Order: sequence, then structure tokens, then C-alpha cells
Amino acid sequence: MKTLYPFVISTLVVTFVGCNPSPKATDTSKETTEVTKKIITLTDFKKIKGVDNIQDVPFQLFTKLDSVHFFMAPSKDADHLKVAKNKLDNYYGFEEFDDFYAIHFSIDNNISNSIEAFVLKSEFTASFDLTLEGKDLYEIRSSLLKKTQDFKNKSFRKFGTIAEVSAQEFKTASKNRIDEVLVKNPKVKLKDGNWVYTENGKETTIVQHENVHTEDGMLSNEYIGQSPTLNLEIFKEESPEVYDMYYSFYTIKPEVNFRTFTGGYPQIIPGKNWISYVNSNNDVGSDFTINKYAEQVSDQENLLYINFTNFKIADHKKAFWADNDTFYAEVFPTNSAPAKGKNQKTAYIKIQLKPNLF
Repeated sequence: MKTLYPFVISTLVVTFVGCNPSPKATDTSKETTEVTKKIITLTDFKKIKGVDNIQDVPFQLFTKLDSVHFFMAPSKDADHLKVAKNKLDNYYGFEEFDDFYAIHFSIDNNISNSIEAFVLKSEFTASFDLTLEGKDLYEIRSSLLKKTQDFKNKSFRKFGTIAEVSAQEFKTASKNRIDEVLVKNPKVKLKDGNWVYTENGKETTIVQHENVHTEDGMLSNEYIGQSPTLNLEIFKEESPEVYDMYYSFYTIKPEVNFRTFTGGYPQIIPGKNWISYVNSNNDVGSDFTINKYAEQVSDQENLLYINFTNFKIADHKKAFWADNDTFYAEVFPTNSAPAKGKNQKTAYIKIQLKPNLF
């Protein structure tokens, strides 16, 4: 019997202690923590040198919201401020974090009063992530139909339809393009700094290759190819001092003569003598031009010109005609731009002209 007492007592003690809650645990459960956020203004953010050259900006940010949040650090727990969006505000992105972008922002558009802030990715779209979604592709700034210029009409619906299409549709349609594929004439070669046409041992200089002096600066000519339909040789004129690029057309026989030019890579439709091209407009959006080449006067008759506002041309060499009324092009949203390690998002459009438009 004596050997059982210690066991019974021990059991009773353990049971007794287990039935009494710990005062310390009770006190802890009643404790609450209050975090008081600091009230901040734009003047509390880090002051920085403002952006005076947009070329130095890695990427821009865009938002559709009426107001956004500026954080003092790239953390959702950091002090932050709700800021109303002003129509003229620019959000210059400089660094990317998991959920944030670091931006440089000029208060009241005053470059000398600029700050660094951190904004939520969920509230912005970076320039390299922009798409055509929600964009009005029909919006135009001006147009020209034959000899009638129009600055009042702001819609392409007067001339036809336009829509974004898939990359697959673009690729499939390109296999049946009807415009000429420019192929280099083997008789045109670069010799002694000039583009020279050689036939039966006779050499004829067409145009100088590089270091051509013009009123706009130094110019270079690159041979592109021949148009069998127009019987013209085509060269790309380019200058490092001028943004614009031109394509010049030359006859070879009976003598070398400059005939006409385009403001972008030409699409030539056999049988119609149409020369079209698309290029990015220096001011807004992109240009779509269709002319008719008149051999007798070595000139082009204006058929259609459209200045679209909501997209730029990605690669004008890839544009093509699927039939006489259907045109395809590879584009980017107007404000789209690449960044280090980031490519722009390419889109594809189809333009369908109204039958017998001109």
C-alpha cells in the first residue's frame, strides 16, 4: 500500500495544476496592439532631381484611375498618401519591385519640385505592358480622300472598318498577300561608293551610297529591290540627323532618273499601280497612305491618307494587302515603349476599305 501513495499524490498534483489557467496567458490574450499611421503630405517624400529629358526615363506608367496611392517605401505597410490624378501628370518609372514601381513625380508639373515615390503595380500599367484593349481604333486626327482634305471628321467609319486580329490570322493572311515582294536586281551592285547598274559591260551609276550632302544633313542610300510592275529600282534614304525615312524610286532605262518617293516601306499592288505605305507619325499615332503611280508624269495621285491616333507602326515592312480592300499591319499602342529587358507588346490590325472607295 505504501508504494502506491507517491503515485496517487503525483497524479492529483498534476491534475490540479492542469485545471488552473495561467494568469500570464490570460493577460496576454487580453492585450491589443494599436498602430498609428503618420499623416503625410507630398512634401514628406524624398526630394530628387526632376526629369528634364524623357530619353533618360526607363519607362512610363499610365493609369485609368481618378486617384492613386503614393508610398514612401516599396511596402504595403509603409506610410502612404492618396493622390488625385491630374490630366497633365506624368509618372516616370525608374525601378520595378514585386508589387511596386519606383517613380519620379513632379508636383504641379514643376520639375524643380520633384519627389521619389512608390506606386502599386495594380494601379498602373507600364509602357511596355500597354495593349490595344479599350482603345478606339477608329479614332483619326485627319484624312484625305483624293483631293478632299478633312480635319473635322474624327472617325475611320467613313472609309471602312478596322479591328485588332490575332497573330495567327495575321500570319495566315500574309501567305496570300497580293502586293509585290521586292527582290534585289542582281545587276545593281555597290561599287566604289555608288550603286551601279551593269548590263552588257556598260556601267551606269544610279545613286551615291553614303555621305550624300543635302540641306537636311548627310544622307545614305540603301538598295531595297526592284518593282517589276513599275519597272523601278527602290532605295531607302536615311539620315542620322533626321527622323524621317524615305524610299526613292528610280528608272534605269533609257537613262537614270528619279521618279517618285514614299514615306515608308512601299506595298505595290500589280494591275492597279497602287503604292501604299504605313509609318509612325512624328506627332500622333500613325499614317496610312495610298497613292496611284502615274508613269507618264512620274508622280503619284493621292487616293487616301489617314492619320490614326491610337497606335504606332511596329514594323512597316510586315504590312501587306490580302486583297484589294483588305490591309494588315503590325502595330504598338501609341504610348508603348520597350524598357531594359522588356519588349513592347505587339498587336495586329486589319483595315477593310469600303468597296469602290476611290
